[in-house]
Amino acid sequence: MTLHARSLRYFDEIRRSGSIREAARRLHVASSAVNRQLLQLEQQLGTPLFDRLPAGLKLTAAGELFSRHVITVLQDEQRMNHELDLLRGIRRGEVKLVSVEGLNAEFLPAVLQRMLERYPLIRIGARSAGSAHTAQAVIDGDADVALGFSVERHEALRQCVVGRFALGAIVRPDHPLAGRGQVSFTECTRYPLILPGPELSIHAAMRPLLANHRRSITVPLTSGTVELARVLAMRGAGIAFQTRVGIERDLAERRLAFVPLKAAVPLVSELGAYVRAGRTLPPAVDAFVQIVADELQRREAQERTAGR
Repeated sequence: MTLHARSLRYFDEIRRSGSIREAARRLHVASSAVNRQLLQLEQQLGTPLFDRLPAGLKLTAAGELFSRHVITVLQDEQRMNHELDLLRGIRRGEVKLVSVEGLNAEFLPAVLQRMLERYPLIRIGARSAGSAHTAQAVIDGDADVALGFSVERHEALRQCVVGRFALGAIVRPDHPLAGRGQVSFTECTRYPLILPGPELSIHAAMRPLLANHRRSITVPLTSGTVELARVLAMRGAGIAFQTRVGIERDLAERRLAFVPLKAAVPLVSELGAYVRAGRTLPPAVDAFVQIVADELQRREAQERTAGR
């Protein structure tokens, strides 16, 4: 439930991200809409809330004061929503979830743990499938929510939330490319490659790289699962390709290294939560989607930090 003025939420997102464009992306609205709300808010208050600097937006003294008010208002709303959840029975319900295999290592357990801690009486049924099949399960009514990478747009689907994560090469920490800040696909082709199969969304994202590469490449294996590609990369069989999502523990424990792919246009994979278009979500499903949104935002922030 959203009770407070849109301008307060837009202001808070600008404060968090330091950029109108980034705030608009997170809010899934146009940058012009965010900028318009900010200008109207500053006009109503009679003072600038941000200094416009080359590096981004920084709160003015008035902005700092106003931000404390906004944080209090939004936190009060969260508390009230929680109390209303209890009254309308959100403690009970069922969520049928289908997600891609790559989320089973870290992302999905984190989401499910928070969901079960917050709503211990809600029943959750979870299963895995490819991105296209996750979407179809929602369209067919076999699942309430689909979590998938770069799911093809469909009139029967509504994308509730989305996070964008860089594609990169994953290699052993002792691989010659492991210490690089970025690497081009051409540089990767000097070594054996483990390419994603057509059933994986990464295959479509990498298709332009393969089409533009004119020289021969060594591909000992094409894998239809990210798990197999991950294990083979860890064993040194070749360079695999995916996002950081799903290999967080391997990176932390230095079993793998992630090197972002360098390209003229940034190569990213969208991880989204999808429901059937036109459906009014039951409270339990709505609560689950919100927890997914929070986890996506946290992971995006971690990726920005890792990229610095």
